[in-house]
Amino acid sequence: MFILKRQDVEISNVQHPSRNQSIPILSYQGQTFRLIQWFNAGQEEDAKALWRDLTDNQGKACVLLEEPDRYSVWGKVRLDQLGDDPEGDSAPTAYVQACLLLLQAVYLDIEDLLGAKQVGLFQKDMIDMFQKWKFPQADSPDAVKGLLTTDPLKMLQVPSWQDYHLNKLLEELHQLGKKFFGNTSFANRAMETLQDLSEADQARFLDWLKQSPNAKLWK
Repeated sequence: MFILKRQDVEISNVQHPSRNQSIPILSYQGQTFRLIQWFNAGQEEDAKALWRDLTDNQGKACVLLEEPDRYSVWGKVRLDQLGDDPEGDSAPTAYVQACLLLLQAVYLDIEDLLGAKQVGLFQKDMIDMFQKWKFPQADSPDAVKGLLTTDPLKMLQVPSWQDYHLNKLLEELHQLGKKFFGNTSFANRAMETLQDLSEADQARFLDWLKQSPNAKLWK
């Protein structure tokens, strides 16, 4: 949408209507945007890649703010809707659990069918992916190993990821699965693991997936 400089915008803090949380809000020409992610000065390409992915691939209205010492990506929001989602900007827990079930299904499939060496390479690729896109609670090899091996339905707390994290995970996971297996048949096998969700959660997630940029990959 826009690439803006600091002098072009106004940034203020707004109190979340239902939580004890101050939220940074960027204002530009009567529109308001909520912070999605900060990047340091050396991460210009990462910031632009996220901004392009959100705007070009996911159709989001986003601003990339360039400052002398950092970059940041902001998503359009209406201030009167800040409190409408009881789970804040985080995706619903069931959606995160569903994506982790898919991730683990591909991981186990590679381990069973391709062996220990390949599953080790897959784990490394996933660590690189989580770090590249700065997924919260996935910023170390141990954290990623936990995501690959801990039953998401029994996690004390699932990662606080937003929709764009889930979409990026599904996109990258499908690319990796295709690279390792040489075809896309793994996707159908992985989708069967969604049966571990309750019928209601499974239905909600599938409805969300149908509306996502990855609908054609995971069906």
